[in-house]
Amino acid sequence: MARLALLSVSDKTGLVELARALVNQFEFEILSSGGTARTLTEAGIAVTRVSDYTGSPEILGGRVKTLHPRIHGGILARPDLPEDQADLAANHLRPFDLVVVNLYPFEQTIARPGVSLPEAVEQIDIGGPTLVRAAAKNHAYLTILCQPAQYAPYLEALAAHPEQVPLAFRQACARVAFAHTAAYDQAIATYLSRTLTAADPDASTMPPQWGMVGQRHASLRYGENPHQPAAWYSTAATPTGWAGALQVQGKELSYNNLVDLEAARRIIADFPTDQPAAAVLKHTNPCGVALGQTLASAYQRAYGADPVSAFGGIVALNRPIDSETAQQLTGTFLECIVAPGCDLQAQEILAQKSNLRLLLLEDLYSGPKQEVKAISGGFLLQTPDRSPDQPTTWERVTTAQPDPADLAELVFAWRVVKHVKSNAIVIAHQHQTLGIGAGQMNRVGSVQIALAQAGDKARGAVLASDGFFPFEDSVRTAAAAGIRAIVQPGGSRRDRESIQAANELGLIMVFTGVRHFLH
Repeated sequence: MARLALLSVSDKTGLVELARALVNQFEFEILSSGGTARTLTEAGIAVTRVSDYTGSPEILGGRVKTLHPRIHGGILARPDLPEDQADLAANHLRPFDLVVVNLYPFEQTIARPGVSLPEAVEQIDIGGPTLVRAAAKNHAYLTILCQPAQYAPYLEALAAHPEQVPLAFRQACARVAFAHTAAYDQAIATYLSRTLTAADPDASTMPPQWGMVGQRHASLRYGENPHQPAAWYSTAATPTGWAGALQVQGKELSYNNLVDLEAARRIIADFPTDQPAAAVLKHTNPCGVALGQTLASAYQRAYGADPVSAFGGIVALNRPIDSETAQQLTGTFLECIVAPGCDLQAQEILAQKSNLRLLLLEDLYSGPKQEVKAISGGFLLQTPDRSPDQPTTWERVTTAQPDPADLAELVFAWRVVKHVKSNAIVIAHQHQTLGIGAGQMNRVGSVQIALAQAGDKARGAVLASDGFFPFEDSVRTAAAAGIRAIVQPGGSRRDRESIQAANELGLIMVFTGVRHFLH
C-alpha cells in the first residue's frame, strides 16, 4: 500500500514541487483539504480530499476540516504497539508517514495597518497547530514539515533512505515544529494582551504573563567579547526593524554593532525630519549630535563636537545620504552608518571604504513596543522611554525667562541627554553638542567632564541634566563655566536651593517634570 501524506498549508511556497516529487518519485498518496487540495488538483496532482477520506464534510465555512479521529488516529498511531494496530484495523485507519502543515498567517495579518480584532481572531489557526503538535509528538514514526525550507532537505533525506528518513532528521523537524507552534501561540497571546489591555481602561499596562519568541536571523561571531557566544533573533514573521534593513556594503554586523546601531536609531528618531540631524556614537553613548542646514553640515558639526571619540564610531542620519555628505563620511574611520536612504553617487563614494558597514533603514522611527532586561530568575519588562518633548508644559522656575531661541536650545539638549548613560549631562550651543558627561557615579562628576570637554565654548551654552540636581553645587559649577540656561527634571526636595543659586547667578532654569535615567 502506498505511503500516506497529509498536506494542508497556508503558505503554498514549494507545495506543488513537493507534492509532485512525493507522488512521482516516492509513490505517496496525498490527502489534502481546502485551498491546498484545490492548488494541487489544478496542478494535475492526484489528491484525496480529507472530507472524502473521513466521510465528514468541511463545516463552518472551512473552520472544521481535519479535526477528525481518522486523521489524528493515523497521525498518533504507534505501528509497533499491538493495541494501536488493533485500533487502526477496527476503525479502518491508515497511518501517516508524512504531515506537511503550516499555519494561518496571523502575524502577517496583525502587521497590516488598521486590522480589526475580529479580522485578527479569524486568522487564529486551530486545526493546523493540532496537526503539527500531534505529528511532532509522534516523530518516532513519521515526519512533520512546517516550513517550505524543509521540503528539499526532506526529499534528499528520503532519496538517501527510501524506507524512512533517519530518526535524527525527524527529531530535528519535531523541534522546529514545537518552536513553530510556540511562536504562533506567543504571537496570539501578545497581540491579545496588548489589544484587550488597551481596550480596558482598568487593566494594567503590564500583562500577568508575557513571553517572547524569536527566529534566529543570523549567528554572530561572538557577543560583547570573543568568549561569549551570540546570535541575532527576529521576533516578527516578516523581517522588520534591523532584520529588514538593507546592508549595502561592509563586513557582517557584530553584536556590538547592532547594540550601537539601535542606540543610534533611538537618538536620531527623536529628531524630526524637518531639519537635517546627525548623531555620532561610541559604546551606545553619543559623542556628537547636531542639526544643520544641510545633512553634510549636520554631520560636520556632529563629528566636530568630539572628533577624537568619533574615530571608529557609529553614525546615524535622519535623511538620505547625498554625495556631499558621503564625501564627509569618508574622512575618518567609522564602523557603521545608518540612514533612511542613500543615492547612487553617494554609494559609489562610500564604496571606497569597503569595510564600512552602510545600512539603509527606511523607517528609523519604528522602535520596539517593549524593552526586556534579563535578571537572575526572570526578566524585567518596561515600555520604551518615548515621553514627548512638551516645552509648553515646562515650568520656568527662575526670574530669568527663556525666549524662543533659548527654549529651542534647551529642547535640543534635552533630546540628547535622554540617550546618554546616567548620570548624564549635555552641554549644547546652536544645536550642537559641545560636551557630554556620561555614566558617572555622581552628577557633579558628569558636569565636570562635560564642561571640561566643552572648554571655553561653554560660555553662552545651555546644560541639560537627565535627573534633578539635589544640591546647588552643579549649578554654581555650570555658571562659573559660562552656562546661561539649564534644563532638568526638578523634583528634588532641595529644588529651592538650586533655583535660588540660579537666580543669584542670573541663570535661566526650567523644570520638565520628566526624568530620563538610562542605566
